Order: sequence, then C-alpha cells, then structure tokens
Amino acid sequence: MRLGKIRTPFYRIVVIDSKKARNGLSIEEIGRYAPGKEPSLVEVNSERAQHWLKVGAQPSAAVTKLFKLTGDWAKFTGEGSTANTVAPQPARFDKKANYEAAVKAAANEPAEGATTAKQKAKDKLAAKSEPTKVEEVAVSEPSKSEEVAEVSEPTSVEEVAASEPLKSEEVAEVPQEVTTTEAVAAEEKPVE
Repeated sequence: MRLGKIRTPFYRIVVIDSKKARNGLSIEEIGRYAPGKEPSLVEVNSERAQHWLKVGAQPSAAVTKLFKLTGDWAKFTGEGSTANTVAPQPARFDKKANYEAAVKAAANEPAEGATTAKQKAKDKLAAKSEPTKVEEVAVSEPSKSEEVAEVSEPTSVEEVAASEPLKSEEVAEVPQEVTTTEAVAAEEKPVE
C-alpha cells in the first residue's frame, strides 16, 4: 500500500484480498518499506509473513523481492540463503536524550554568567559605580649625570640670551600689549 508525498513514497506491506483496490481495506500489516532513506528501510514481521505464505497468500513481484532481501522467501521455499541482507539503519538522533543532557549541563554551570535583565542591570550599575582604573606609569629616579645636566642649563631668558647670540631669523616679534587673565575676565563680565 503506497503512502507518502509526491516523490517521497513509503509503502506498507499488507495482506489484502486480491479483488480489493491498492489502497483498499487490508487484512493485516506485516511490514514497511521506505525506498527514500539511505539505506532503504525494509522491516518485515517474519513470523506473520511465514504464516500468510503457508496459508496460501500470493505475494506481488515487489513484495517477493523484499522477502528475498529479508530471507523470508528462502525460509518459505527452502531455496537460497535465509540471511537478512538488508543494511541496518543508522542510529537515530535522540532528541529527548540530547535535551536531557543539555539541561543537566546547564544545571552545573555557575549562576554568575546569567543573562537575565536583572543580572544585566546589576552588571551595568556595578560598571558605572567602579572608578576607572588609571594606569600608573613608573617614573624612574633621575641619574646623577641627568641632575648635573639640569643644573648647568641656564634658567632665565637673560642667561639664554647672554650665552648664545641669536640670529635675526630666530628672533620673534613680541606683542606690544600683553593681556593677563584678570584683564580678559574683566572684559567678559556683562554690563548691568
């Protein structure tokens, strides 16, 4: 009996009256055949198949080939090997076992890695309240040769001018009027 979608059939191996339609009322289902799987799925209840063959049921050509693959035809006729030559199906992915393993693994994880809204808010608040860490740069003690060099350098403008004569290109113009910060602050006050 053919079932399934277009281009993906699967069949039920059934015992049926020869006068009935292909998908008509069956007497008993004795197996399944799914050619679309790799390897093809062939399952036959050998005990029930032998019973119906002994009673006189006539298998179709396709079912006879399936019986030959499973070894049921050789058991009935006594010809050939009775070994099942159908390739076994690979182990199926067990969703329930995979789910249970994931739940068990999740139960063992630490709670601090939670991603709930409450936990995110706590982390954000903690990040804001923590002062930013400033990296301190280690300042080394100046060596004695550097200290001597610093002392020997002139510290005032007059000493620099006296020690080195300046070229005309290096002389910069000094502005006539020098403003102090107090004068600038007094100018910016609004008049009432």
